[in-house]
Amino acid sequence: MKKERLSWGLVQVYTGNGKGKTTAALGLALRAAGHRLKVYILQFMKGDKGYGEVRAIKLLAPFITIKQSGLCTFVDRGKPSREDIRLARQGLETARKIIKSGKYDLVILDEINCALDYKLIKLEDVMDLIAGKPPCVELVLTGRNAHKKVIARADLVTEMKEIKHYYRNRNISSRKGIEF
Repeated sequence: MKKERLSWGLVQVYTGNGKGKTTAALGLALRAAGHRLKVYILQFMKGDKGYGEVRAIKLLAPFITIKQSGLCTFVDRGKPSREDIRLARQGLETARKIIKSGKYDLVILDEINCALDYKLIKLEDVMDLIAGKPPCVELVLTGRNAHKKVIARADLVTEMKEIKHYYRNRNISSRKGIEF
C-alpha cells in the first residue's frame, strides 16, 4: 500500500510567554502519527534525555523521531557557551537535511525561536531554512520571542499568553510529567 503524503505543507509558529508551545507541537505530532504521517522533532537548547516527551516518543517509533541539539543546562542569554552555539548550529544543519530529505511530512523545530533570540543561530539561516522547505512538508517553529520576520513568513502564528502561572503565584517548581 502506497503511503499517503501531505498535499501541501505550511509554516506554523507557536510563540509567546505562556506555557504550552512545545505541548501544542507535540499534540500536532501525535495527531500526524495517528494518520501514519512521519514526524521529526528537533529540540534546540535541550539535551536532557529524561524529558517525558523524549521517553514517550520512543514508543511511537517509527512514526515520530525526536533528537536534541543542546546541553542539559540552561543557556546563559547574555553569554552562551561555545558549545551552546556549536550545538544550535549543528541542529540547524540537521534540520536543513531532515527537511530536504523527503522522509518526513511534519518537522517540528522546538525552541528554535529561542535559539534565534539568544543569538545561537542567525536569522538569515532560519529564513533560508523556511524558504527551502519542500511544498509537501509542514514546518513548525516553537519558542518565545519569535522574530518578526519569522512571524511575517509563517502561515499560522499562535501566541501563548500567560495570564497566571503557579511558578509565580505559588512558587511551584517544574514537575516531572507535567513540565518535563
